[in-house]
Amino acid sequence: MSIFDQMKSKAQSQLKTAARSAMQNLGNQKETFTFAALPESVDQMRALPEAAMDTPFKTAALTVCALCAFAADQAVGTELLNFLRGPRPLNGQDISFIKDRFRGGARSYIIFSYFAGATPENNYTPAQPYTVTISSDPHSYDEENYARLYVACGGADSPRPVKLRKKADGQWCLWEQYLLTDIRQPKANDPWA
Repeated sequence: MSIFDQMKSKAQSQLKTAARSAMQNLGNQKETFTFAALPESVDQMRALPEAAMDTPFKTAALTVCALCAFAADQAVGTELLNFLRGPRPLNGQDISFIKDRFRGGARSYIIFSYFAGATPENNYTPAQPYTVTISSDPHSYDEENYARLYVACGGADSPRPVKLRKKADGQWCLWEQYLLTDIRQPKANDPWA
């Protein structure tokens, strides 16, 4: 390897390290998104300013909206999630998993717990307009072209993760979501309340 190639390699390595460091410095950032109404079609979602998906925060916020739509109508929710996933649509296993988590609509309260004002005491009835808070931490951008963000939840002690992947054109797509894990029971479902 020539001295020029060694210098070039070292410079590229330093640039990557600097870029990774800059992304980590974005840690502990919070963004709040407000929706007057939840989208009920891809056209309605595309009309939202967040649909540019030019930040991972926007895509994470729209993921909550898409899962709300899935709880109401599987076909519409699938369409919205596929929009957010870009070139990697849901497969049968993905759809089956999400469907199972909602168990026929009986547990749709889980996804509404991510909106401000939704707590077990009010059976996860969110305040309106719908507001969702997304945050990052110092390790959110550790993996190149991926972001791991967190969605505040009124039914859990800590926010839940969403993983996003950046396309070459700068758009952030949904990669994985961990929003459908169990939370505290709503008061109406708690036999001890």
